[in-house]
Amino acid sequence: MTSNPEPAQMTARYLLGVDIGTTALKAVLLDPQCGVVAQAERPHTLRSPHPGWAEMEPAGWWETTIAACRELTAANLASEIAAVAVTGMVPAMVLLDADGNVLRPSIQQNDARSVEQVDELRAAVDLDEFFAITGGTPNQQNIAPRWRWLATHEPDAVERCATLFGSYDFITHKLTGTRSLELNWAAESGLYDISRRAWHTPYLEQAGIPPQTLPPVRQPSDIVGSVTDEAALVTGLRAGTPVVAGSADHVAAALASGLTQPGDLLLKFGGAGDILYVANRTDPDRHFYFDYHDIPGLTLINGCMAASGSFVKWFATELAGGATLADLDREAGAIPPGSGGVVALPYLLGEKTPIFDPLARGVFVGVMLHHRRAHLFRAVLEAVCYGFRHHLELLLASGRPITRVLAADGGSRSAVWMQIAADVTGQPVQVIAGEAASALGAALVAGMGVEVFDDWAAIERFIERGPRYEPQPDAVSAYDAGYAVYRDLYRRLQPLFPDLARLDRG
Repeated sequence: MTSNPEPAQMTARYLLGVDIGTTALKAVLLDPQCGVVAQAERPHTLRSPHPGWAEMEPAGWWETTIAACRELTAANLASEIAAVAVTGMVPAMVLLDADGNVLRPSIQQNDARSVEQVDELRAAVDLDEFFAITGGTPNQQNIAPRWRWLATHEPDAVERCATLFGSYDFITHKLTGTRSLELNWAAESGLYDISRRAWHTPYLEQAGIPPQTLPPVRQPSDIVGSVTDEAALVTGLRAGTPVVAGSADHVAAALASGLTQPGDLLLKFGGAGDILYVANRTDPDRHFYFDYHDIPGLTLINGCMAASGSFVKWFATELAGGATLADLDREAGAIPPGSGGVVALPYLLGEKTPIFDPLARGVFVGVMLHHRRAHLFRAVLEAVCYGFRHHLELLLASGRPITRVLAADGGSRSAVWMQIAADVTGQPVQVIAGEAASALGAALVAGMGVEVFDDWAAIERFIERGPRYEPQPDAVSAYDAGYAVYRDLYRRLQPLFPDLARLDRG
């Protein structure tokens, strides 16, 4: 049974934001007057059972949502929550059957299995028209290639699919029983006309996606339903609590970091590496993705590197014998800029922006016997920052001025990494503190949905700024040379990546 949404009551003091992240679920309770008063976190596991695959279990997201909600409502606070918003990775693919059962693990946004289908899409569409309609170019993140891969390899899942939506849409559905798609899932799907704000029917037909499998597209702060009695029973939330459509995680993080003005830029050091630039018009760029800001009237030029924090975590787990990140960070800090001539490419899941190459591979070059793990680890940190610099150069070359650079997410806690970021980009980098930026952004979206807030500028009350890192001239010079090698390295190795992919498949 579904309860009807209730308006925010005077006693409803808090806003709940839930972030379905790649490595963890994070949830916050936001007091509109005092800021974040409670947080909860539960780990997630990303599976890569085959080269280039990236999958997760949606049932696990619901389990961690239940656990986090129970933790946050343990002090009988459920009746004081005015609204809920969920944010998450986009555009993940979750398939449900007619009874609402999950048909297979989610296919994540950084999955690179659909190489052949991306090539087929590129050959089938007029690329200029595709860009004009969708704001992007055919790539591994698009829904159509991944759907066509499923149709070939798992036809039963496609035939039984009654609902296709994303990670946070799935949790919103579990909370409310309502099917909805938040606007940026549609915008990043490669199936949506970003100017008309409607599905582009010819692309749906070309992909073989039945329109009825796609729920209604809603604005982030639209109330889509309320917590059902069944969801209230397991989560501890109050039945009838309004739930809004939510937000893409990187968009919510941009909001929570204070990206509210054109020219603001955020480097997001999460499992993936996001680059978010604020604009005040619909002006897509072929090297980037296009997103709508949570703030009406603003848009985001969105870069996304498939593996940044994931590269760091992989190195610590697989090459450094489980060494702590704190130890690796300390060791890397003792190595001069340039990592002793070791240069890495961070393409462990292929790469999305700006090269759109699902066959790209991770690489270390320049390794000699005198190098230690500290050199290789610093090369990992530098490689991610070289990737960020590539994006910044493209923005500047397209006439988009950068007024300030902010940094957020888990990697921004590393002083070593943040100094590298400032030195590589040649820009001052202001760290935005806080452990759950996307969840905080979601909470603000929820507050706007139920009119607890009347102005998006309210986010400024809750932003905690950390250190500011200034570029060091000597390091900037060293990184100019390293960056040139980084860019040339990909150009030279790119012709070999298809051969390496064939070797990997045996």
